[in-house]
Amino acid sequence: MLVSALIFGLLGSFHCVGMCGPIAFLLPVEHKKPLKKAGQIFLYHFGRILAYSIIGLLFGLLGKSLYLFGMQQQLTMAIGVLMIVVVLLPYRTFQKYNFSKPLFRIISKVKSELGTALKKKSPDTFLTIGFLNGFLPCGLVYMAVFGAIASGNALQGSLYMALFGLGTVPLMTTAIYLGNFLNVQVRQRIRKAIPVFVVLIGCLFIVRGMGLGIPYISPKPAVEMVNANYECHSVSESTQF
Repeated sequence: MLVSALIFGLLGSFHCVGMCGPIAFLLPVEHKKPLKKAGQIFLYHFGRILAYSIIGLLFGLLGKSLYLFGMQQQLTMAIGVLMIVVVLLPYRTFQKYNFSKPLFRIISKVKSELGTALKKKSPDTFLTIGFLNGFLPCGLVYMAVFGAIASGNALQGSLYMALFGLGTVPLMTTAIYLGNFLNVQVRQRIRKAIPVFVVLIGCLFIVRGMGLGIPYISPKPAVEMVNANYECHSVSESTQF
């Protein structure tokens, strides 16, 4: 499942260029100093990935609490269904029930701080910009958060989101160096392909939650495997007497 986070980030970065591209283009990097510019871009990406990791950690803890109640399989399947529903749901309906609306004040504050940071060139500026950028609302980040919850573990959730962020690095870096390098038609085709990939990931989550005993894809539940081992051990002991 961690591989899906990296691929999700790679494909999703085409969307990120459209959404976060303007921020990347406005980074106050030192264009005449290649090494310094590379370091500044690294700090920007590190800030974004750090923000994603924190988000993954928090939602991974949420997944862990549900896992403790024996809901891991049901949770994984529910998240897979939710991913598919969100993609198939009409945009207007999604906007009507957008759960980020109550956070508009916080988001406005983040944007304000982001605008202030973009005017500076201090060493911590790029880390701050990237960190704040990571907390801006984004549909693809929401999808990645679903994956972090399904991980059922704080560390795995944090790693899932970190890999998602890492997947966005190559294209976002290219955007910073080359600017608006993709034409409108290419962007439209890529954006049409992203929902298809999200549906595939959703289906993968559903299959994983079913516990079909397929290695790496749909392993059997750990509890079930422990019970089976216990039964085998009990039978072997009983045959000794």
